[in-house]
Amino acid sequence: MHVLLLGGTTEASQLAQALARAGVPATFSYAGRTAQPIAQPLPTRVGGFGGPDGLAAFLRQQRITHVIDATHPFAAQMSRHAIEACARLGVPLLALQRPPWRPGPGDRWHSVPDFDAAVRALPTAPSRVFLAIGRQQVQPFLQHTPHWYLLRVVEPGLEVAPQRGTVVVQRGPYTLEDDLALLRAHRIEWIVAKNSGGEGGQAKLEAARVLGLPVLLIERPTLPPRPLVETVAEALQWLGLPAQEGHANLNTGPSAHAPAA
Repeated sequence: MHVLLLGGTTEASQLAQALARAGVPATFSYAGRTAQPIAQPLPTRVGGFGGPDGLAAFLRQQRITHVIDATHPFAAQMSRHAIEACARLGVPLLALQRPPWRPGPGDRWHSVPDFDAAVRALPTAPSRVFLAIGRQQVQPFLQHTPHWYLLRVVEPGLEVAPQRGTVVVQRGPYTLEDDLALLRAHRIEWIVAKNSGGEGGQAKLEAARVLGLPVLLIERPTLPPRPLVETVAEALQWLGLPAQEGHANLNTGPSAHAPAA
């Protein structure tokens, strides 16, 4: 067995630790969008493969027997490349993906299918918006809307004119108390977020509920069908490995409408 683990999420890191403890030959792959990614207990490569052809060549060269796609739910291009390359070579592929957030009582969520729809769904009158989507899709919001934006990123380098917003550099997981303070300090009126799921980023949604703020939640990209699990324990089972202590009942975090800690 030689596993290729496409990572970048908390679940990918948890699975990497489990594979290392089990002594399973595996390679961890980062997309390379973060300058200082978290160190992994597995041999690690950083960067793209060169599309599905390049990924297929890597799978052949490294004699990969199993691929687990534990990339971010919005890393659709990498997931599509994995689907195509694995299908071409007959390599088993599994997606490890946390469940999406679901609204609960008191939430004022508005679901939109993509980033363009989110741009159009914001109010026309200038507002103060927490744009919690990372850095890649920021420009359409700045170019096509009149709003002031609070932007939170994990690494410095993103700049915005002071009259259009401010940038906060902070790495999660985030807390309800901190996000409440952040939203209040910047007088936020709307939140735009990706429906990434998981525990690390849900504090902003809990804070929105407390403050009664509307949220535009961008839904995940649609991908071709593929085997999908939501926990590390299920991924280990798919590989034919026993669940390890601490992973037998491991979920990817409470839903966004669970009571705050």
